[in-house]
Amino acid sequence: MKWEQIIGHEALKNVLQDSVHSGRVGHAQLFLGDEGYGVLPLALAMAQEILAKENPASAHKIENLNHLDLHFSFPVFSEKNISLSKRYFDQWREMILENPYSSFDDWRSFLESDNKQFFISTGEAEDLLQRFLLKSYEGGSKILIIWRADKMNVEASNRILKFLEEPPKNTYIILCSPTANDILPTVLSRCQLVNVPRISDEDLLTYFKTSAAAKEVVYQAQGDFNLAKSLAATNVGTSEFETFFIQWVRNAFQAKNKPEVLREIVKWARQIGEWNREKQMKFLSYCIEIFRLAMLQNYGNDDLVYKKLSEGNFNWLAFSKFIHGANIVAIVEEISDASYHISRNANSKIVLTDMGIKLTRYIHKAAH
Repeated sequence: MKWEQIIGHEALKNVLQDSVHSGRVGHAQLFLGDEGYGVLPLALAMAQEILAKENPASAHKIENLNHLDLHFSFPVFSEKNISLSKRYFDQWREMILENPYSSFDDWRSFLESDNKQFFISTGEAEDLLQRFLLKSYEGGSKILIIWRADKMNVEASNRILKFLEEPPKNTYIILCSPTANDILPTVLSRCQLVNVPRISDEDLLTYFKTSAAAKEVVYQAQGDFNLAKSLAATNVGTSEFETFFIQWVRNAFQAKNKPEVLREIVKWARQIGEWNREKQMKFLSYCIEIFRLAMLQNYGNDDLVYKKLSEGNFNWLAFSKFIHGANIVAIVEEISDASYHISRNANSKIVLTDMGIKLTRYIHKAAH
């Protein structure tokens, strides 16, 4: 992948390019950031910079992900007790060539295997080690990119430790992960960390063209190109998410005088609990943003409110008057906590039910 194909991150791209040309590339690096921020595109561009520097004629092979000295590992599900990513490389390659910002959830959907457990196994680690015992096909460097390294099980992580610490000569390993939370400390200690921040709104707006619709998509995406692309294509941010947000808020208002409405919140939580974890977390981020916009509206910053909910005759102005400095912190903290617990595999239906009911208290809190 070429550097100019990557959205934004100009400063980081310059740093990575300089490290290649000055010969200061760490043999083991961990790129941290959501897939939609461009973690894999940056890893691919760096791999191309290294290999094409040695052999400029190989650039097209790298761009098509078929260079024999560029290896990949990624989570797959076990089938007949075999869980090697090379069995699914053609499918993964097809997805990444179409959209290098694809998410882990996209990958599961691509294989139509949402209900199966995806991971990077010990067998996968053993296979990688065997591959890197062989000499380079082109006589130069060999590169391994591990996509979603946080999905390595403990055994695989331990097996790959020595490889990270003392890789063969001219070997570079790039691990990609949303966070370091699920990476073993021993693996972290052997990697040079490269933090990949969210894409700036300005860069996303440039990509999607500046317009009222584009601004709404970009602000909801929160620097995630993959999410922005999905929102632009499906309008999920102004349809399904809006529907469930309004349903939640209306039930919260009614629950003060009609306790029986709490049953509707429980039902609401169960419906969202059927979504996959990534979609649940995106919805919670959406909720935080809508509450933030409501507070801006309440305080008279109308020029900063790029979206006002209106589905089902929802009264945006009346709603915004209930969101203020006395309750916004508690609301955001509650939603953030729910998102964190869901990310740690807590029972989402229980977490969402608890969060949904607590809003009934926060939303009626009087402003100071």
